[in-house]
Amino acid sequence: MNLALRQVLSRQTFRLCSLTTYKLPRQLPAITSTCPVIQFRNYSDDRVETRRLPQLMEFPPIVWPSFIKYIKNWMFANFIIRPYFDQEFSLNEFIDASKFAVQVVSESLQKGDFKSLEGLVDKDAIASLKAAVSQLSVSQRQMLHVEKDDIFYAFPYQVGVMFDDADKRWVEITMCYHVLKGLKQMSDSGDLPPLSLGIQPEYQDKIFILNYRFIREFTKGVEDSWWVNIVNHFQPHTLMKK
Repeated sequence: MNLALRQVLSRQTFRLCSLTTYKLPRQLPAITSTCPVIQFRNYSDDRVETRRLPQLMEFPPIVWPSFIKYIKNWMFANFIIRPYFDQEFSLNEFIDASKFAVQVVSESLQKGDFKSLEGLVDKDAIASLKAAVSQLSVSQRQMLHVEKDDIFYAFPYQVGVMFDDADKRWVEITMCYHVLKGLKQMSDSGDLPPLSLGIQPEYQDKIFILNYRFIREFTKGVEDSWWVNIVNHFQPHTLMKK
């Protein structure tokens, strides 16, 4: 599955004291209370936390595109990557193919199936994700899985080309996805969400932002495919409350 997915990306470029009555003597001895201290726990706060999804990796959250980066991305894709690295590269086709990668990776995270991420996600990233997911509650893990048809907005935040002294070269694409859980079902039933869904309280727990970073080596003579080295899922309303 992972090999096929990476090929698609290449092609289409998460107690109380008991009360007892005592007969007191004439001379009262010193009284020392042995009643244990009662601690109260705010369970409402716990319930709120289980509805929040913390960031999975240490990476600055990206929510909106940058116009300047948009121009640079277009130039990199059309004047560097396509003519010098991959003549069949299309940024729009890459965006579409990357949505399927998001679905595969997020489903594996939700299931805790890190073995299936090998060959698609960088080893260091898998280790970080495994540590993060192990800290999540069951309900928080359920938030991780994303269907590609629930992505209503996707854009490349940054396209970068890297070189080293050994003449090796890589292309790195940082993607941002806006997700509305259940969007496909809404669309199928004709019950489309309002344009102002971002400020509607009933939609806040259903909206997620995903940041994925893809990298591929384009060194001459090296056959490689796209890898994921950053995976981040978060809820935009939690960022606004910080």
